[in-house]
Amino acid sequence: MEKILIANRGEIALRIMRSAREMGIKTVAVFSEADRNALHVRYADEAVCIGPAPSSQSYLSGEKIIEACFKTGAQGIHPGYGFLSENAAFARMVKEAGLTLIGPSPEAMEIMGNKLSAKAAAMKYNIPMVPGTEEAVTDLQIAQNRAQEIGFPILIKAAAGGGGKGMRIVEKPADFVEQMDLAVSEATSAFGDGSVFIERYVSSPRHIEIQVLGDNHGNIVHLFERDCSVQRRHQKVVEEAPSSILSEELRQKMGESAVNAARSCNYTGAGTVEFILDENLDFFFLEMNTRLQVEHPVTEMITGIDLVKEQIKIARGEKLSFKQEDLKIRGHAIEVRVYAEDPANNFLPDIGRLQTYITPKGPGVRVDDGFEQGMEIPIYYDPMIAKLVTYGKDRTEAIERMIRAIDEYRITGIQTTLAFGKFVMQHEAFISGKFDTHFVGKYFLPEYLSTENEEEAMIAALIGAEFMMQKSSSIINTDQTPAASSWHKNRKSY
Repeated sequence: MEKILIANRGEIALRIMRSAREMGIKTVAVFSEADRNALHVRYADEAVCIGPAPSSQSYLSGEKIIEACFKTGAQGIHPGYGFLSENAAFARMVKEAGLTLIGPSPEAMEIMGNKLSAKAAAMKYNIPMVPGTEEAVTDLQIAQNRAQEIGFPILIKAAAGGGGKGMRIVEKPADFVEQMDLAVSEATSAFGDGSVFIERYVSSPRHIEIQVLGDNHGNIVHLFERDCSVQRRHQKVVEEAPSSILSEELRQKMGESAVNAARSCNYTGAGTVEFILDENLDFFFLEMNTRLQVEHPVTEMITGIDLVKEQIKIARGEKLSFKQEDLKIRGHAIEVRVYAEDPANNFLPDIGRLQTYITPKGPGVRVDDGFEQGMEIPIYYDPMIAKLVTYGKDRTEAIERMIRAIDEYRITGIQTTLAFGKFVMQHEAFISGKFDTHFVGKYFLPEYLSTENEEEAMIAALIGAEFMMQKSSSIINTDQTPAASSWHKNRKSY
């Protein structure tokens, strides 16, 4: 595999390209008309425009992506995450075109892409399950009876769901029918599949996921856990590895369950098995994500394993070069997702121009991003700007570094979640490790950020004033012509 196409955009496209370049592999970027000047387009060896800004006409067009492979001679496709990364139909198209998908088989995607079939596969290995229905709910009366048996509160979930869509918490029997109708309607609208099932609602859960890697020779390992319990709207905003509450015994049990879940669908490549952990530290299978995760950097930091390189090696047919006993946890890592969102306004997306964009640096700091100063945040795609990751010898140092890194991060022109990330790092519940997925609802109020915002506004004003002074002084001498940019040399663009 001498050339691969990255069927994605932004920070994850750049992150994949960097590992590929270190392996001596040429890269092809695809881009929509809105991303013509994006960093991943400039970084790649070749770039192909695949359509207008809406993702349905560009990044979600499997036919255009495969056509771009034929045009450039790319032998493999890395889908990143999001878009077509868990689309079994696309995976099958890639295979039928004689290309290699850097990811699992279409069959594994289909099994794990539906929560009910995923549960059925995991149950073959006696992996713990939250009490609930094992099949889609079709008879309302039977469903009500089963809900009574499980005990309220219960959770109604879309079988094909994700991101909190098609999910309803039902506190009492009188609300069951109404909430069932809403869940089915939302699932149908979001996924084209109204199938739902019922589970006991775990009131104070921790969201723990296990990273797995499987090759084409039957070898599967886990690379320990990530704690992703700090969430908003059922989506993660802070992740860390390892978890602050898992014992070695529990870590081993969860790791073995994750490996068995991967084995149940003959999984190959990088994947993540997600669990919920209740207040008694009992864990239950939630789902499996058949792709690279947004939060994969924290696992890379504590294991020293480049997950993208391993994905590529596995896709080339290579055996895993390490065994389970070779893997050790070293230190602690935390990731804060930096979104173009306003945490003071219910985390609503914010768009605009990055008037100031200066990333933090120094020991133990990693920034995976896809933007630079002056760029616009497009309205068409996920509002994540960057992933800010810090590493320390222990959890305390990782937290301290994160606070320092957030303070150094300078973004003006839009609202971001940086101040919220700092709020989390400094909150006693997070510092002590005594928190769950309800962290935002329990502890966060928008007014807590008002002081922080005032300080940031003052800093932004000072930076802006300094910039204008520098600009004014540069106008005095207009004879100097800046050197032309050379990023475009030795590359093709279609």
